[in-house]
Amino acid sequence: MKTSHRAQSATSLPKAPREDADNRFAKYMVMMGIRIACFIAMAVVQPYGWYTFVFAAGAIFLPYLAVIVANVGQDAARTTAVNPERALEAPRPAPAAAAASDEPLVIRISETPRIDPPRDDRS
Repeated sequence: MKTSHRAQSATSLPKAPREDADNRFAKYMVMMGIRIACFIAMAVVQPYGWYTFVFAAGAIFLPYLAVIVANVGQDAARTTAVNPERALEAPRPAPAAAAASDEPLVIRISETPRIDPPRDDRS
Protein backbone atom coordinates (compact mmCIF):
# COMPACT_ATOMS: atom_id res chain seq x y z
CA MET A 1 0.00 0.00 0.00
CA LYS A 2 1.12 3.48 -0.72
CA THR A 3 1.55 5.73 2.26
CA SER A 4 1.65 9.49 2.10
CA HIS A 5 2.97 11.64 4.90
CA ARG A 6 1.52 14.83 3.40
CA ALA A 7 -1.75 16.31 4.52
CA GLN A 8 -4.63 16.21 2.03
CA SER A 9 -4.95 19.52 0.23
CA ALA A 10 -8.29 20.89 -0.91
CA THR A 11 -6.48 22.73 -3.71
CA SER A 12 -5.55 19.43 -5.35
CA LEU A 13 -9.22 18.79 -6.07
CA PRO A 14 -10.69 19.95 -9.40
CA LYS A 15 -13.14 22.84 -9.60
CA ALA A 16 -16.80 22.12 -9.15
CA PRO A 17 -18.64 21.92 -12.50
CA ARG A 18 -20.96 24.77 -11.51
CA GLU A 19 -18.02 27.03 -10.59
CA ASP A 20 -16.29 26.20 -13.87
CA ALA A 21 -19.45 27.04 -15.85
CA ASP A 22 -19.86 30.33 -13.96
CA ASN A 23 -16.26 31.34 -14.73
CA ARG A 24 -16.68 30.54 -18.42
CA PHE A 25 -19.95 32.47 -18.56
CA ALA A 26 -18.31 35.50 -16.93
CA LYS A 27 -15.46 35.45 -19.48
CA TYR A 28 -17.98 35.22 -22.32
CA MET A 29 -20.02 38.15 -21.02
CA VAL A 30 -16.94 40.35 -20.58
CA MET A 31 -15.81 39.66 -24.14
CA MET A 32 -19.28 40.34 -25.51
CA GLY A 33 -19.36 43.61 -23.55
CA ILE A 34 -16.08 44.61 -25.19
CA ARG A 35 -17.60 43.69 -28.57
CA ILE A 36 -20.59 45.98 -27.97
CA ALA A 37 -18.22 48.77 -26.92
CA CYS A 38 -16.22 48.24 -30.14
CA PHE A 39 -19.41 48.33 -32.21
CA ILE A 40 -20.59 51.57 -30.55
CA ALA A 41 -17.12 53.16 -30.83
CA MET A 42 -16.97 52.21 -34.51
CA ALA A 43 -20.21 54.06 -35.20
CA VAL A 44 -19.77 57.04 -32.85
CA VAL A 45 -16.09 58.05 -33.00
CA GLN A 46 -15.55 60.74 -35.64
CA PRO A 47 -13.65 61.29 -37.96
CA TYR A 48 -13.26 57.81 -39.38
CA GLY A 49 -9.69 56.55 -39.60
CA TRP A 50 -7.52 53.49 -39.05
CA TYR A 51 -8.93 52.99 -35.53
CA THR A 52 -12.40 52.54 -37.07
CA PHE A 53 -11.08 49.36 -38.69
CA VAL A 54 -9.68 48.21 -35.33
CA PHE A 55 -13.09 48.70 -33.72
CA ALA A 56 -14.74 46.91 -36.67
CA ALA A 57 -12.31 43.97 -36.36
CA GLY A 58 -13.12 43.78 -32.64
CA ALA A 59 -16.86 43.81 -33.34
CA ILE A 60 -16.50 41.10 -36.00
CA PHE A 61 -13.97 38.69 -34.46
CA LEU A 62 -14.70 38.96 -30.73
CA PRO A 63 -17.83 36.73 -30.88
CA TYR A 64 -15.74 33.93 -32.38
CA LEU A 65 -13.04 34.33 -29.73
CA ALA A 66 -15.64 34.61 -26.95
CA VAL A 67 -17.20 31.27 -27.94
CA ILE A 68 -13.79 29.59 -28.08
CA VAL A 69 -12.82 30.95 -24.64
CA ALA A 70 -16.22 29.98 -23.19
CA ASN A 71 -15.92 26.41 -24.48
CA VAL A 72 -12.45 25.86 -23.03
CA GLY A 73 -13.39 24.29 -19.76
CA GLN A 74 -11.59 22.49 -17.03
CA ASP A 75 -10.14 19.90 -19.43
CA ALA A 76 -7.50 22.35 -20.64
CA ALA A 77 -5.73 22.50 -17.27
CA ARG A 78 -6.09 18.96 -15.99
CA THR A 79 -5.21 18.59 -12.33
CA THR A 80 -4.80 15.34 -10.52
CA ALA A 81 -6.66 14.87 -7.29
CA VAL A 82 -4.84 13.26 -4.40
CA ASN A 83 -6.66 10.25 -3.01
CA PRO A 84 -7.78 11.16 0.53
CA GLU A 85 -7.58 7.59 1.79
CA ARG A 86 -4.43 6.80 3.63
CA ALA A 87 -2.89 3.43 4.22
CA LEU A 88 -2.64 2.52 7.86
CA GLU A 89 0.44 0.66 8.90
CA ALA A 90 -0.20 -2.57 10.73
CA PRO A 91 1.14 -2.72 14.27
CA ARG A 92 4.39 -4.60 14.33
CA PRO A 93 4.52 -7.61 16.64
CA ALA A 94 6.88 -7.49 19.55
CA PRO A 95 10.17 -9.25 18.76
CA ALA A 96 9.90 -11.40 21.91
CA ALA A 97 6.62 -12.95 20.71
CA ALA A 98 8.11 -13.93 17.38
CA ALA A 99 11.16 -15.53 18.97
CA ALA A 100 9.05 -17.64 21.39
CA SER A 101 7.55 -19.81 18.66
CA ASP A 102 9.38 -21.11 15.60
CA GLU A 103 6.20 -22.51 14.05
CA PRO A 104 4.08 -20.24 11.83
CA LEU A 105 0.79 -18.95 13.15
CA VAL A 106 -2.13 -20.80 11.57
CA ILE A 107 -5.64 -19.37 11.56
CA ARG A 108 -8.45 -21.77 10.71
CA ILE A 109 -11.87 -20.60 9.64
CA SER A 110 -14.77 -23.01 9.44
CA GLU A 111 -18.33 -22.37 8.38
CA THR A 112 -21.35 -23.86 10.03
CA PRO A 113 -24.12 -25.14 7.79
CA ARG A 114 -27.29 -23.10 7.55
CA ILE A 115 -30.03 -24.46 9.82
CA ASP A 116 -33.08 -23.10 7.99
CA PRO A 117 -33.40 -23.56 4.24
CA PRO A 118 -33.67 -20.30 2.33
CA ARG A 119 -37.22 -19.10 1.70
CA ASP A 120 -38.38 -18.66 -1.84
CA ASP A 121 -41.35 -16.25 -1.89
CA ARG A 122 -41.49 -16.09 -5.65
CA SER A 123 -43.47 -19.31 -6.12
